Amino acid sequence: MRKEPMSRADVRDQHERLDEGLRAYGANYREFTRRFASWLGLHATDAEALIEILNAEERGATLSPARLSERIALSNSATTALLNRLEQAGHVVRSREHEDRRVITLRSTARVHALADEFFGPLGTKVDAVMARYSPAELRRFEDFVTELRTTMSAHLAEPAPPPPG
Repeated sequence: MRKEPMSRADVRDQHERLDEGLRAYGANYREFTRRFASWLGLHATDAEALIEILNAEERGATLSPARLSERIALSNSATTALLNRLEQAGHVVRSREHEDRRVITLRSTARVHALADEFFGPLGTKVDAVMARYSPAELRRFEDFVTELRTTMSAHLAEPAPPPPG
């Protein structure tokens, strides 16, 4: 069966639906972060930082306080205060495991890993079920699409902002 090409209006509508879907996904992600924070008795920014540390570890990487500061858009001093709170709550530890002893590495604790698994595990199972409905090739194309969008947005964010109105 031959498919008719999409009209410009159909393409524009599809782009708008995709854009709205991505915005809604981002809003849901922020809501899960907020609920995780509430569940742990943390400020939302503290939970966001904790999730950044956990995600880096899942990828086999680590974060320094400076890199975390960039990732969550906080000043170095605000990040230090945040890390003090997370460390005092038993969620993270700071270590000097780099050959340059000035470099601090952030590590999550086993306890917070268990808590994150308890909180996010059911969602992860549901997301895995959704992804299982798509072929590896389809998921690679979607991964490429999301990567290109993120790269485009990051490049745009690196450009100077326009002057304030008026």
